[in-house]
Amino acid sequence: MIQEKDDFTQGRILPKFFRFVLPVLGALLLQAAYGATDLAVVGWFGDKTGTAAVGTGSAVMQLVTVIIAGVTMGATVVIGQLLGERKPEDAGRAIGSSVWLFGGLAVILTILMELLTEPLVRLMNAPEEAFLQTVTYVRICSAGIVLITAYNGISGVFRGLGNSRLPLLFVAIAAAFNVAGDFILVGAFRMDVAGAAIATVAAQGLSVVLSLLIIRRHQMPFTMNRASMRPDRRLIRRILRVGTPIALQDALVHLSFLLINSAVNAIGIEQSAGYGVAERVTAFIFLVPSAVMAGVSAFVAQNMGAVKRDRAKKTTFLAMGIGCAFGVLLFCAGFFGGEILSGLFSHEPDVVEQSAMYLRGFSADCLLTCVLFAFIGYFNGCGKTIYVMIQGITSSFLFRVPLSWLFARIPGATLTTIGFAAPIATVYGIAFCIVCYFLMERKEKKLV
Repeated sequence: MIQEKDDFTQGRILPKFFRFVLPVLGALLLQAAYGATDLAVVGWFGDKTGTAAVGTGSAVMQLVTVIIAGVTMGATVVIGQLLGERKPEDAGRAIGSSVWLFGGLAVILTILMELLTEPLVRLMNAPEEAFLQTVTYVRICSAGIVLITAYNGISGVFRGLGNSRLPLLFVAIAAAFNVAGDFILVGAFRMDVAGAAIATVAAQGLSVVLSLLIIRRHQMPFTMNRASMRPDRRLIRRILRVGTPIALQDALVHLSFLLINSAVNAIGIEQSAGYGVAERVTAFIFLVPSAVMAGVSAFVAQNMGAVKRDRAKKTTFLAMGIGCAFGVLLFCAGFFGGEILSGLFSHEPDVVEQSAMYLRGFSADCLLTCVLFAFIGYFNGCGKTIYVMIQGITSSFLFRVPLSWLFARIPGATLTTIGFAAPIATVYGIAFCIVCYFLMERKEKKLV
């Protein structure tokens, strides 16, 4: 059975929430550092062309990662619900079915990315002088999609079990190898963008191998045997029913950011490199709301499985308060400390200046996103991911992208102006989630 410390259906909420979220935050921090290291080391040992290539190339690869993470969230929620229902045998079958599902997804994405790398980079409007380097970075990283899928799949399963500590260990291993590989291949051997990509793939491979060795020694709160490893169509459909809307929403939302990146790339090489640096900074800023969302999803999934709806709602609103308290600090860091944060990733003053300009417009989103992501975590845990999908798509393509392109075409527009599109879109997203929440409340009362 599930351990008491990983059982979110009983006991005090806040201690268990923090015990779960802090390792998630640590894992996300290391994961962001993992990706940021490529940009930082290439920026330190190379020039703005390499910085633009890694910034644009990593944005393309992030599209793959969010699709994988979306499907993984489906497994996290379903496993959490089954454990909340006290069905360890079904949880074991869900894990076995996830292996088949993630394996097929990895093969399909690898083939698609290798075939579509150049069109995607063209779509991104990558500066001509950085085009070939961007293609090289994406092609090498695409060879490691199976490893990206394996890491996210393993981490998603453990979060569904209420264990966020092992995923932290897995990403720590990958981050350590990636940092070492970047300094050896980019710094010592001067392999530039290709070296950064090779270091990333190698680190992922080592992390997955060591993760599997660690798992063999870990006692699991579910039943696993040969029969569990057979694909169960019913459970695969259930995972996809939850995970597909999240994956589609995350992919389209990220595509919207790629379109914004494309608009910025068309302005010039300094703006392209500056936006790439700003995206790395915002990745760190978003860590707190992302960790809160993961925590809410896991808590709500177990409590909905145990039919403890009031506890699920209480967790969500507590998480909003916690997130907003940190949001104030994140806003100040982005608005007032943009130059300092951007200077960690580039030594070129014009690139740092452009990045800081974007952060000043974007930083209000730090406060708003904490509320939005808590709502998203609640809907994910309830299995109502269709709401998440509609919200993400409409906020991106009705607000964020059109406003970014509109602001970019205003005479004398700067990256600060373009940055304002993000908080405006998030305000709409919160309003949409509030409406969906009350619709769910009304439906629940009618059923009662």
